[in-house]
Amino acid sequence: MMRLGLFITIICLAFGLGSLASAQSSSGVVNSQQNPFENIEAMTGRLLIIIDEHKDGYPANEDAYFEALNTLMTGFVDFDFVAKKVMGRYAKSSSKEQRVRFETAFRQGLVETYGRGLMSYGNEKIVLINKQALAEKQRRVIAKQEIRSEAAVYPLQYLMYQKKATGEWNVVNVTLNGIDLSKTFASQFLNASRKSSGNIDQVIENWLSGPK
Repeated sequence: MMRLGLFITIICLAFGLGSLASAQSSSGVVNSQQNPFENIEAMTGRLLIIIDEHKDGYPANEDAYFEALNTLMTGFVDFDFVAKKVMGRYAKSSSKEQRVRFETAFRQGLVETYGRGLMSYGNEKIVLINKQALAEKQRRVIAKQEIRSEAAVYPLQYLMYQKKATGEWNVVNVTLNGIDLSKTFASQFLNASRKSSGNIDQVIENWLSGPK
């Protein structure tokens, strides 16, 4: 059981995937064969360490803080997969260069929004409620957590898949209190595309400024 305040807002704003490909030690080394449920707890624990290391000097040390978060999330998040999912049908019609640029913008926005929100953590508790043994050759898992405060309990679900090639577990979607975050960001991208008359370059350039 771990504590992390304002986690609900953070996840909603930042598609707080913690796409937990694998458990990570304090040295930053990733073991891609770890159990996905243990990965979730390892991710949360490492986040708390990063916050503690940078909290006193924040925001003067913001760049170093964001870099630490980016390094952590690189080991856990399949940014390429998530960005393509958010782009929807435009992922196929766009060029490779456009997809790479959007992934970069998406990553930056995710890390910075996620990081700023994390600095407000308080005394909420995050509890993993369905840790279980995996069936043989199981490659899909829904990991369930509860975010518990004195006032309420919020359900949080991670849809996770294991890559055949590497054995890594990745969160490919998050549902928070009934809100499908993948659909939320995909809708944001679609609306921006329509308003720009399908100008993907414009959508990418404006992505960090938020929904239009």
